[in-house]
Amino acid sequence: MIDIQKTVRRVGGSEYSDTFASFHPFINLLFFVAVIGFAMFFTHPVCLAISMMNAYSYSIYMNGKKALRFSLLYMLPMLIMTALLNPAFNHQGQTILTYLPTGNPLTLESVIYGFSAAVMLITVFAWFSCFNEVMSGDKFVYLFGRIIPALSLILSMALRFVPRFRAQIGVISNAQKCIGRDVSDGGLLRKMRHGVKILSIMVTWALENAIETADSMKGRGYGLPGRTAFSIFRFDKRDAFALSYILICSGVVMGGAALGAYRFRYFPTIRGEWTGAPAILVFAAYFALGAFPLIMNLHEDIIWKSIASKT
Repeated sequence: MIDIQKTVRRVGGSEYSDTFASFHPFINLLFFVAVIGFAMFFTHPVCLAISMMNAYSYSIYMNGKKALRFSLLYMLPMLIMTALLNPAFNHQGQTILTYLPTGNPLTLESVIYGFSAAVMLITVFAWFSCFNEVMSGDKFVYLFGRIIPALSLILSMALRFVPRFRAQIGVISNAQKCIGRDVSDGGLLRKMRHGVKILSIMVTWALENAIETADSMKGRGYGLPGRTAFSIFRFDKRDAFALSYILICSGVVMGGAALGAYRFRYFPTIRGEWTGAPAILVFAAYFALGAFPLIMNLHEDIIWKSIASKT
């Protein structure tokens, strides 16, 4: 019997699926805590490159052209802007390239450090976008509903707020357009008034929806001691394998950090560990950890294609 556990994201022409999202919520949370934490604290260029490659590969796999377009329109300009801002204010380093009009030196070390900081920033953004796709409100409530019920409810509402806000503002805009009060009607002042009106309706809807949700959860006894809840999540052998995989890779990565395999400095001169068996081992483990969702998805795709070719 074939165990089919694919979470379909979109159907129509092409199918975008995410097998990793069908894992146990604890596995999803543990993975993102590890990769986001490592991406924020490891400044070695190899680590930054590995993390960025894994984050954007996974994001593009899940969302296709939408993620690629978002990266080119927003993340790339942010990368360039952040990389250019640092040398304008940070003048540390011994390798002077030239002098700015203010008389301050422009150093090679500050340029490279600015680019590395920019890569770290957009990488963390990419991981959080993947986190938002995978960690649904139901998973948060399942994980933290008994420990911190109030906070888990707030987090679940926050995660689904943006997509629901988008959908609702489309409904309100279409309704206003039918009576000639859309932001595309009239002159500039009239458009502004219509926009403020739509925004006012949206804020009212959001506040009422939050109050209704809170009252509904309270009426159902959410957060009360001894309250039970139905859950579709089960920790199986596949999740046990994923847990072992993440813990082993994370252990090797943290062990390498403790041994100084990620030792790297930007100031006053650029120097760090690049080669050697320990460094290669921990870099490989870091890559294997970040690539885990994509590996699982590609493995599942191969199985599906094999099944489809036999039918």
